[in-house]
Formats: sequence, structure tokens, C-alpha cells
Amino acid sequence: MTKHTSSSGINLPFMVGLSKKLGIRGLIASRTIKKHEIIERCPVLLSPIKDDQYLTKTVMNKYYYEWNSRYTAIAIGYGGLINHSFEPNARYCFNYRTRELIFKALRAIDPGEEILINYNYLPNSKEQVRPELVDYNSHDPT
Repeated sequence: MTKHTSSSGINLPFMVGLSKKLGIRGLIASRTIKKHEIIERCPVLLSPIKDDQYLTKTVMNKYYYEWNSRYTAIAIGYGGLINHSFEPNARYCFNYRTRELIFKALRAIDPGEEILINYNYLPNSKEQVRPELVDYNSHDPT
């Protein structure tokens, strides 16, 4: 695992590592992350929803968020590596003014624990997610 710092030199509270549960890359806490602490702030690239037909044919299909009724957003930062769980320890929210995705801890996260979000936005949602998002072993866009 590699310890990461932000572009401003701030030590981030996670490392990119291998998910013990899923066997793919994910974010692993490198220190205790406090409840409600901001884990990551990701600027986003906005893409018109009308272009989703092209986006869904690429590997980026696994990494975009529904931003609003006009745009989808691609996180530029480590947020795109946070894996899904119906029992998340973090959540994401949108800052429309700054065009950022903000990831916060729902509870304290211990060092070595994987950071997980519910891809349905609401942490307690049990609604089925798009199948390609939970097909963790296939990152091939075809």
C-alpha cells in the first residue's frame, strides 16, 4: 500500500490498497478516521447526460455519479476508488457550488479498515445498484 498526500502536501487518512473482501483496489484507512470527518474532496468533471450513451461504453462506466438532471460527474481524485457496500462506513455528498464530491465518515473507521460507500447515495438504501458496478472482477469495458 502507498501512503498518499494531497496536492497541498496534506497527509490523507487513507492508502490505496487491496480490498480484503473484494480482491480489488480500494481505499484503506491509514489512521483512525473520526465520525463525520471529511475523508476526501474530489473535484468533478461534468458530462452532459445526453453523452452517457458514450460514457457507458467505456471503463468510466464504473466511475461516474449522477450529478443532477443535466449532468453526470466523474470524480477526479481518490473517491473513484471507494468501493460499494450496503453496510457503508462513509457517504458522499455533492457540493454544487464548488463542483466537488465530498466523502465523509458515517462512524469512526479504524486503521486497516476499508472505506466503503453505498452507491445508491443514501447509506441505508438496499435498492439494487447497476450490475456493472458490483461486478468487481470485470473492469473490461466490453
